[in-house]
Amino acid sequence: MPIEPKETRPDPDALLAHVKEEEARQKRGKLRVFFGAAAGVGKTYGMLSAGREKAAEEVDVVVGYAEPHARPETEMLLLGIEILPYREVDYRGTRLKEFDLDAALQRKPQLILVDELAHTNAPGSRHAKRWQDVEELLEAGINVYTTLNVQHLESLNDVVAQISGIIVRETLPDAIFEKADEVELVDLTPDELLERLSEGKVYVPEQAGFASQNFFRKPNLVALRELALRKTAERVGDQVQAARQEEFARKVWPTAERILVCISPSPSAARVIRTAKRMAVSLHAEWIAAYVETPRFRERSPAERDQLLRNFSLAERLGAQTVTLSGLNPADEIINYARSRNASKIVAGKSDRPWWRDLLFRSNVDQLLRKSGEIDIYVVRGMASARPETAGKDFVRPVEGPPIDWKAYQWTVITLLICTAIAWGMYLAVRRREGNDLSNLIMIYLVGVTVVAARYGRIPSVVAAVLSVALFDFMFVPPQFRLAVSDAQYLVTFVVMLGVALWIGTQTVRIREQADASRKRERRTEALYRMTDDLAGTRGWADIGRVAVKHLAEAFHAQVVFLLPDRAGRLAVRTASDPQLARSEAERAVAQWVFEHRQIAGRGTDTLPAAQALYVPLAGSQGAVGVAGLQAPQPAQLLAPEPRQLLDAFLNQVTLAIERDQLAQEARAAQVQVETEKLRSSLLSSVSHDLRTPLAVITGASSSLLDRPEPVGSTQRELIQTIHDEGDRLSRLVGNLLDITRLESGAVRLNRQWQPLEEIIGSALHHLESQLAGRSLQVHLPPDLPMIQVDGVLIEQVLVNLLENALKYTPPGTEIQISAATDPLVPHEVVVSIADQGPGITPGEEERVFEKFYRGAAAATQRGAGLGLPICRAIVQTHGGRIWVENQPAPARGAIFRFTLPQQGPPPEVPDLPLPASDPPTRSRTDESTNP
Repeated sequence: MPIEPKETRPDPDALLAHVKEEEARQKRGKLRVFFGAAAGVGKTYGMLSAGREKAAEEVDVVVGYAEPHARPETEMLLLGIEILPYREVDYRGTRLKEFDLDAALQRKPQLILVDELAHTNAPGSRHAKRWQDVEELLEAGINVYTTLNVQHLESLNDVVAQISGIIVRETLPDAIFEKADEVELVDLTPDELLERLSEGKVYVPEQAGFASQNFFRKPNLVALRELALRKTAERVGDQVQAARQEEFARKVWPTAERILVCISPSPSAARVIRTAKRMAVSLHAEWIAAYVETPRFRERSPAERDQLLRNFSLAERLGAQTVTLSGLNPADEIINYARSRNASKIVAGKSDRPWWRDLLFRSNVDQLLRKSGEIDIYVVRGMASARPETAGKDFVRPVEGPPIDWKAYQWTVITLLICTAIAWGMYLAVRRREGNDLSNLIMIYLVGVTVVAARYGRIPSVVAAVLSVALFDFMFVPPQFRLAVSDAQYLVTFVVMLGVALWIGTQTVRIREQADASRKRERRTEALYRMTDDLAGTRGWADIGRVAVKHLAEAFHAQVVFLLPDRAGRLAVRTASDPQLARSEAERAVAQWVFEHRQIAGRGTDTLPAAQALYVPLAGSQGAVGVAGLQAPQPAQLLAPEPRQLLDAFLNQVTLAIERDQLAQEARAAQVQVETEKLRSSLLSSVSHDLRTPLAVITGASSSLLDRPEPVGSTQRELIQTIHDEGDRLSRLVGNLLDITRLESGAVRLNRQWQPLEEIIGSALHHLESQLAGRSLQVHLPPDLPMIQVDGVLIEQVLVNLLENALKYTPPGTEIQISAATDPLVPHEVVVSIADQGPGITPGEEERVFEKFYRGAAAATQRGAGLGLPICRAIVQTHGGRIWVENQPAPARGAIFRFTLPQQGPPPEVPDLPLPASDPPTRSRTDESTNP
């Protein structure tokens, strides 16, 4: 039966930290998140139902913000619960309804219900996001119920976009979700959700049809449901670990399989690793490969270290998480680490030591079996591989031990002979005065054993212990000068003397090893501290590179080179201790591969091992920022567990310094750009105002000359017409400059009015009636399109600019389409699209076309200043919307410009007025094709 470990008391530091954390948790409110895969699964309904249950238990419950989405069953749940008045914000002429944080803090209920955790607050609010409001409520000790969809988690944003093709703009940090005290999954099958959608319980029927063809397609819902279930399962696993920590559990809770495999420098460890991999696959379990580095690691031979690196590499290739532990007793470290990671199974290799060594010194496997407790131990028979691990490598051979240090044994003998000489002098002196007392002589030999253990290690100390007993018997025990004993009591003396000598030798060696390990840790910490301290005061890559090269070269006795990317992503040598390092095309190609794949490669590894140096990526928070190359006399030593950890620590500091310098440069560039924009806007505004009057005079005078009744020659009329046209064009350019300056400065105040979108489109088409002549124009507007609250003049300008852009860059006679619809995911938003059949947008120019004065490759043959699209973006953003462009999906050609117009409330109700009997009913909206 396995024996439980004796040390079951919790760590005092961990206990103190837990007490402090528990005190802080008691003062903080509790957060409960109703989590779902998509809109319509019932999150708000579940939150309100749970709130009503708490209210029935006489808990003080208020509704801070709830979005019933016009669902009657959800609206019924709001009856009878106190609802805080919403805070109204005036944003660009629109009254927005927002959660009133100050009112909630002043009311301070026991529980508050706040819907839509990922919501973006209106500008001017105390916090930019609603989750920040919730954080303040929790800090005030108020419990909060809230709702969240899986697509709003920041870490899953790109995954959701890849699945659905829709980029979710409103996200929140995963840490908020992870810190929630309780997460309740509100789940519906995709079929049930689609049924609710078709019944109009999610969106109105018209929006439901659009949604079912886009975001709410069944494959999307299945994938989103899997993401929600997985995220919830991960959180349950985290809760298990947290519960174990709260209970200071020493035992493993086998809620999920996790395998820990023990790695050693033995060639037979490869079989153990492969066995663990097969177990992990069959059990669908996470698996970890661990090696315990003891102070005697430095006694390992180079062959043993190389074999250890091969075993580590094999485990990583098979998908294991590798870790290096440090300690004196490997079995204790493995058991403690297994319990800390909640590992349910440990896989170890069978010992191949002689039986007598197992009899005298218990093996690690025996210790694991005795100390494992509730953890299952699997012992695998090791066997050296008979084939090469990878192509181009030698066959795996039994590892030879370190060479015997004969000098250590010579000095052991010399030390004991010196002890014997001293003891012989004491023996002669004591025998004359006090008789035959030999106890003090034993102390001399014990001192000698201690000296040998401290200077030469474990095995010489054992030899010294045995040899000291033999010399004591031979020199001082009757009959002298013979290895014999006349008195049986001396046998006890010999046994005690040998035992004490072995114990003293062992403890001395252990103290020596601990001191060596402490000195090594001190040197590592000191080197890392000096480098961090030097990097903290550096600015610019020249200083950062100089400091990094200096410290890395000193710590690893290697030549060092740093390669950083240019704007095209190609690496170039920026700093090197040796000017010739990484100058060849082959070496730079290896570094480029490391940079692109973010994997270590080069000499000593399995990837591109023919390189002259070892190349390591500098992995930053936003991707790789460069590559470090190290050329050492023994490159394999850089990949040993301890040097690799130190190398990673050094390079992490270098990466942080590079990122800090890059952010500082970006901040300086942004400041310069802001100042430049201010200066340019001021200059443009001043020049535009000065040009407006003379341009008006020129245009008016030329128009008067054209309208004179006196006959004018054809040449003169043509010249006058040219003056008028160019003056009019220049006048429009000046007007555009003034418009963009006023929009960007915020001087424009919107005159928002509720009006139908088709009226604004009709006004824009009338403005361009002459230019649209001969063009096929299709206008598609759904009959149920809501009215919009916008500045009609400015939105008309957006449509005019976009239509002029389409006319300018598309062949004559091609079709232009105008359409509008509401987005089911954002029901209070109207999306307007203008599609053409031109050459489309060059990849990479999707954002640049909205920059001031930028004209793309297709504009080389067209006249213009590059201000039309920037004006569109400024107007749309002033309305709180966004504008973008994309190419039409194949096989269609052309570009589609889209912009959104968010609505901040329902449109006013227009009473139905009776029409005269003689007038037929008219339609204010049409989905028919229109041709001006």
